[in-house]
Amino acid sequence: MQIITADEVKERLDKGEELYLLDVREPHERAEFNISGTFIPLGKIQNMMVDEIEEWKDKEVIIYCRSGNRSGQACLILDTMGFTNTKNLAGGMLKWQEKFGSK
Repeated sequence: MQIITADEVKERLDKGEELYLLDVREPHERAEFNISGTFIPLGKIQNMMVDEIEEWKDKEVIIYCRSGNRSGQACLILDTMGFTNTKNLAGGMLKWQEKFGSK
């Protein structure tokens, strides 16, 4: 697991890069605000229910949550499942909204 900053992700999104973003928050958190990507709550990842992202195993996967704690856990779990390039969004959506607002 590596760390990636909100600035790095925003810059890459603004350039139009295709990013593999994974939101591991709960549904009510995602409804409040999200940047994009696939949504799989951490509980599903803990139960190894990640069939929908199986093809991402060799891709850079940027994982985010509210503050960076759950996404860090998700990175570790996915790493043990054979994912080769997981990155935790430092500070999660709190840092994103602090820097860029909720738009």
